[in-house]
Amino acid sequence: MPALKKLVVFVLLCFVAPSLASLAVRAASSQPGSWRTADWSSSGLLPAAVNQPEAAVYVMAARTGGLKGALAVHSWIVTKPAGSAMYTRYDKVGWGNPIRTNAYPADGRWYSNPPQVLAEVHGAEAARLIPTIEAAVRSYPFSGRGDYTIWPGPNSNSFVAHVLRQVPELHLALPPEAVGRDFRTFGEFVTLSDDWRNLEISLGGYAGLAVGTLYGAEVRLGGLVFGVDIARPGLKLPGFGRIGL
Repeated sequence: MPALKKLVVFVLLCFVAPSLASLAVRAASSQPGSWRTADWSSSGLLPAAVNQPEAAVYVMAARTGGLKGALAVHSWIVTKPAGSAMYTRYDKVGWGNPIRTNAYPADGRWYSNPPQVLAEVHGAEAARLIPTIEAAVRSYPFSGRGDYTIWPGPNSNSFVAHVLRQVPELHLALPPEAVGRDFRTFGEFVTLSDDWRNLEISLGGYAGLAVGTLYGAEVRLGGLVFGVDIARPGLKLPGFGRIGL
């Protein structure tokens, strides 16, 4: 029993309490009434494609709508070949054919929430990676109608996490508030990166563990994350994401 009590206290302190605090902050803030009234326009975060002649790759994320935004972000990928006058944006959404290309501005707000750039690559390296990214998008196994589940996945973050695993040169793990990034089908319990520096254990996205250079040390429960970032010292809390020390 003492071990069970310690587990309950751990879950309450590390998962439940931060989640409730984040939900309270979100509930007190002003949010659009619906997707129809939300602002989906360009945030102006990225330079105009015509003013950026070199190849570029961006991984981006923004808080999602409603109370879900207290705990989760929506992520997407943007590419631009050298000399191109436009960006190409890849998202996964929860309606119709889920994998969308250029359904929104490359740096568009998501449910009125401004995006942030999680990673970017430019020049020759970006040009080299774009075909691999495009192949990873095409290879995503959950790309048909009905292949979207908001929790525990496969959702928008599961899609981007798949691409990142296929393109390790981006050296990026989605932030801890990217609920669905740890989704795996049952039977795919262990994921080890090719360089052996990152290990993930997943029980279908419902629970899991991760350790490595990209993740630090993480305990995952119900899509939420509690952990410690080692490479860049910080604490990871449900809803609040990474808090640098």
